[in-house]
Amino acid sequence: MASDLHGLLRSLRVWDPRVTELRPFDPAAAPAEPLALFTQWFAEAVAAGQAEPHTMSLATSDEEGRPDVRIVMLHGADADGWSFATHATSRKGGQLAARPYAALAFYWPVLGRQVRVRGPVNAAPAEESQGDLHARSTGALAAALTGRQSEVLGSVEELARASEAAWDRARREPDAPVPTWTLYHLRPDTAEFFQGDEHRRHVRLNYLREEGGWTRELLWP
Repeated sequence: MASDLHGLLRSLRVWDPRVTELRPFDPAAAPAEPLALFTQWFAEAVAAGQAEPHTMSLATSDEEGRPDVRIVMLHGADADGWSFATHATSRKGGQLAARPYAALAFYWPVLGRQVRVRGPVNAAPAEESQGDLHARSTGALAAALTGRQSEVLGSVEELARASEAAWDRARREPDAPVPTWTLYHLRPDTAEFFQGDEHRRHVRLNYLREEGGWTRELLWP
């Protein structure tokens, strides 16, 4: 199996020009703050046909400082920060309560781009969290109502029963409250934008938050 894995890895190509467009990126012409550039790059990823561009890696750490990472969905990005949601009682919810600092990473291979943001995380007020949930799909509400995220599951049949009941309630009560559902805002201290280059001269523009605004620096690839 190990040799098969190595063979597969060697057969793969990064940024195949048949499916990837590596665009020029002039960091000198970039906006003065990262949100504007993120909004521009996100729109370009959508227009280029990137699948699920709103998914991102969320990295947290537990009380001992051990890292954890998973894929979540971006719920928004504005002056309050980059937003995502989960149950406060979930594993990541508990980690954020213990260490309210996290990192996000977006990867859009169709354009050879990455965006990384890192900073403190704050929980939104309950009213805002519930409003965000109820603005989403019936399926999102059903998943939230199923609850018990990250707890040990006895069987797939148990999950099926709980999910079916949650779907029924979500259809009957589209405004059903889910008290543990929490919207989180990550307010970046740093935001890095990476543009791949076919000659491996990748451009890395890093924004650093300072008193009264942002500074920018280039990083070696």
